[in-house]
Amino acid sequence: MDIPELAHRCEERVNGWTMPSSKSKRDRLAVVFGQDALTLCRAVWAPGAPGWLQEIEPVAFLRRMLVQTYYVSTDARGREVIVKREADKEGVPPGHLRLASPYDPDARWAAKGDDLFWLGYKVHLTETCDTSAEAEAEAEAEAEAEVLPLRLITDVFTTEASVPDVKATRPVQQNLTGRGLTPGEHYLDAGYPSADLIHEAAGQGIAMVTPALLDHSPQAKADAGFQKSAFRIDWKVRQARCPQGRTSTGWFPVRQHGRDAIVVQFARTDCHACPVQDKCTTSARGTRILSLRPKELHETLTEARAEQPTKTWKTKYALRAGIEGTINQALDVTGLRRARYRGLPKVRLQHAFSATAVNVIRLEAHWNPKQPSFTPRIQQTHLPQPPTRSPNPEGCGSGSGAAEYSAATEAGPLIGSSFEALTWRCADSGHSTDRGCVVQWAADSQQSPSTRTNPSA
Repeated sequence: MDIPELAHRCEERVNGWTMPSSKSKRDRLAVVFGQDALTLCRAVWAPGAPGWLQEIEPVAFLRRMLVQTYYVSTDARGREVIVKREADKEGVPPGHLRLASPYDPDARWAAKGDDLFWLGYKVHLTETCDTSAEAEAEAEAEAEAEVLPLRLITDVFTTEASVPDVKATRPVQQNLTGRGLTPGEHYLDAGYPSADLIHEAAGQGIAMVTPALLDHSPQAKADAGFQKSAFRIDWKVRQARCPQGRTSTGWFPVRQHGRDAIVVQFARTDCHACPVQDKCTTSARGTRILSLRPKELHETLTEARAEQPTKTWKTKYALRAGIEGTINQALDVTGLRRARYRGLPKVRLQHAFSATAVNVIRLEAHWNPKQPSFTPRIQQTHLPQPPTRSPNPEGCGSGSGAAEYSAATEAGPLIGSSFEALTWRCADSGHSTDRGCVVQWAADSQQSPSTRTNPSA
């Protein structure tokens, strides 16, 4: 194959060299990359090429990337033209299918809000918890027994980053049920519920404590006019009554976004003559149209929305905040935010290992509450031999004095000793070690545990 400068462009990773500064040159380079890939793929799929070339995984991946990223056409003069795809012109695949990394075929782009976006995966963690009354009783018992509260991760579910949170709710509940851990109450973030899921979980004995989706009608968003809750629904006669006493004239079961729904229409004569029409609808037709879910789902959603503003529900839902601390612990201790492997199966394994590590740490803290919650790495190394006492010419801060090193063991090399057994103590009680004491080392096996501090500070 004769591809000019192919080796020069491909001998080094893209992030190993500097991209052109101007946009026109970068666009031109992107087209050149597409031409290289097109030439390679045509050679591999040529009639005389060995068939096993097409079975090489990176080659098949290159072809997928080429098809998704570039568009090949013919211009008016019959010349072949290859351009980089644009969403509003040539079109691009949907986000859950679009390849986002040349190194990981399962990684996807995702975003939350305007500022948070990432390339990779999502992990959903589930842990044990207690209701408010149970938590108070348990806290009192643990305080008497000097035992730390125990919260364990019971499920880890990893998906591509483009999968919405609501798609993870049912699999998580199924995983818990399969392990015999079906929750009586399941506390979830606002992205996980839907009317279908809340109703389905209730049928399985699971009460989902979660902010239900709010009314997204223009009136509800503007917090003005008549929202859906202002209309009375008569399911037997299949009619809706508006706040002005008018009844609907149309009731149409339909499918919306793959779900069963009911469209309710009001007559034009009623809406056009209504004195508060501007508070009810702004449509060009001048009539109000309601989109409802089937009766069971509608009533479930209505009940959940009515309960959310109450103080009792807010106090109860505050229990879910505990999972945020679990996520932070997993991030800080195990580096959960960065995937160490390529491909969804291996990333799932990494997340399972991370959750296991957090559980082991929590079990150890629960069984040994007097141990330090955090152990510095230096504890596991060979500590230096304490030097002999020497005078301190400069003293501690601006005064005079000396500092002592105390250990629960005899003087000498300390291997694997807990830092909880070490302390800094300034001989001059008027000064503290954070003022730059010149440290002198000594052995003191009689040091009281109550004065132990962390020398790393």
